[in-house]
Amino acid sequence: MKVKVFVHPNSKNPRIKKDEYQMLHIYVSSPAIEGKANQDAIKSLSELFNVPKSYIRLLSGEKYRYKIFDITDREK
Repeated sequence: MKVKVFVHPNSKNPRIKKDEYQMLHIYVSSPAIEGKANQDAIKSLSELFNVPKSYIRLLSGEKYRYKIFDITDREK
């Protein structure tokens, strides 16, 4: 399953919200340096969908706030 996400780094209140277009907005406390915000976004998605972090991979948007993740039912 592909999930479109907008990541907000350096947030004081980490959370996940869905906007009126059904896009997920993930607010993470870590900065967008060295992939830390991406790792926190993966952790948040892992908790939301109740899957291990190894089942989630970033398809596009490594250096942008808009990202697409692939969530599978098995490890790749």
